Amino acid sequence: MGNLTLAIIKPDAVRQNVIGEIISMITAAGFKIKAMKMINLSRESAMGFYEVHKERPFYGELVDFMTSGPCVPIMLEKENAVEDYRKLIGATDPAQAEEGTVRKRFAKSKAENCVHGSDSDENALIEIAHFFSRDERLTNYGL
Repeated sequence: MGNLTLAIIKPDAVRQNVIGEIISMITAAGFKIKAMKMINLSRESAMGFYEVHKERPFYGELVDFMTSGPCVPIMLEKENAVEDYRKLIGATDPAQAEEGTVRKRFAKSKAENCVHGSDSDENALIEIAHFFSRDERLTNYGL
């Protein structure tokens, strides 16, 4: 079990102006914010980040969506971070998400689901490195 994960507040949630509410839910769940910024993803960056989905039919739409406006990547720390964050955000489809989860509260659809969460400890480290330079990451993590 790792103690780091990557969260991204996606463009739909930024447009809804619910960044603060989502961050409040994250910190209330015991996560510590270790790095955070608002960015506009370039097409190349989004394509690289979601390359694992390149062969899937939704890949192009996902890249278009993630470059449609600013997003907020956040490096989070908590024991069992990946699993706990995924519980907090809920199912990808907000109709199937449990009450009280981020996606149940703010997501509009399976495609515009307001947040991203790393799916494994290994991918969390890769994803954090995608968004945060070495100088932006805390040195005590050796990242």
